[in-house]
Amino acid sequence: MSKKGNNAAGVLAGLLAGAAAGVVLGMLYAPEEGKETRKKIKEKAGDLKDQAVDQYGKVSEKAKEQYQDVTTKVKDQYGNISSQFKETADKVVTSVKDGYDKYKDQAIAKTTEVVKDVENELDGLKS
Repeated sequence: MSKKGNNAAGVLAGLLAGAAAGVVLGMLYAPEEGKETRKKIKEKAGDLKDQAVDQYGKVSEKAKEQYQDVTTKVKDQYGNISSQFKETADKVVTSVKDGYDKYKDQAIAKTTEVVKDVENELDGLKS
């Protein structure tokens, strides 16, 4: 989870803890019977638990969505880079092949010339 997500979860936890403490303190100082106060505290604690579970679900869902977004973007970027690399590699291979074919013909022609020159020199030495 990102720092922003951690920060939001921390703020949420702080707010819920503060709300719970406020409710408990308010009920403890309220002029009611102990049994009634404990019942209200239990109900409020249940409500706060439900709110916390709900908020956790929302934060968890948001984190999951962000994870899926990032995963999709990374896969897309990988596909783009992979395609670009393949295109570049194909261009290099084509260029090397073209250069090889061009210079191969020149090398064969030059070698043929040299061979003829050597043969002529050898024939000249025989005579």
